[in-house]
Amino acid sequence: MNRSTQPDVLLAAHVSVRYGQKPAVLRDVEFEIRRGEVLGLVGQSGSGKSTLAMAILGLLDRQRAKAEGAIDFEGCNLLTLRERELRSLRGRKIALVLQSPLSSLNPALKIRTQLKEAWWAHASGPAADCDAAIRAALESVSLPSTDEFLQKYPSQMSVGQAQRVLIAMAVMHRPALLIADEATSALDVITQSEILALFRDLNRSSGMSIFYISHDLASVAGICDRIAIVHDGQIVETGNTEQVLTRPRHEYTQRLMAAMPKMPQPQRLAAGKAAAL
Repeated sequence: MNRSTQPDVLLAAHVSVRYGQKPAVLRDVEFEIRRGEVLGLVGQSGSGKSTLAMAILGLLDRQRAKAEGAIDFEGCNLLTLRERELRSLRGRKIALVLQSPLSSLNPALKIRTQLKEAWWAHASGPAADCDAAIRAALESVSLPSTDEFLQKYPSQMSVGQAQRVLIAMAVMHRPALLIADEATSALDVITQSEILALFRDLNRSSGMSIFYISHDLASVAGICDRIAIVHDGQIVETGNTEQVLTRPRHEYTQRLMAAMPKMPQPQRLAAGKAAAL
């Protein structure tokens, strides 16, 4: 039986991707995303994380990249869909938040215009419905929904505000799956923490599944229910967050854990301060 037909599985993938005659970027990558969960995908740069996200969204250059296998989402194989069918899913059923918000937003358009375009891409109705959806989306990410804010250009906002605008655009149509591809790596530590908390709140309040892709184990640990570790184009370990972080089985995962910075113990800090005095 196709695993994606099981009630608790939203997406089930078994996929390989290669570019031309080069070695495969992804090799028999197999995983599933359950309904209402946050799944983290962790790996170093060049391990194939973003390629996997693009494969799910159908954004690989089909003239250059060849994807084989299946990515089953709500009963259909995304790899077999035509571009028109994929466009009807992107932003409506599956949404994406990228790393650099100021690069993702159009610098020449006001925020209101960009949010309107996101709404009209998958909805129809009176302008009042569009305005209501925009205000609800902004409020869901703790941004003001005032006319003054909507008149701003991206360059007039902080990076954190711009990222929240991107997230508002992504969740406007209440997608079943949100893909966050290194969505906090361009942010300072405080803003990163706020955005992680926002993702978790959206997950809990709406039941939306989140595929959180990152090279940063610390941020993944703070938000994810389960973690998949990708190395050299393959998923080498998957498990619940506590198990992967405290009892890693694969050698590569163990090396990742060993490389994480160790926080000083409180007693050591106190002893150090006493010695300084």
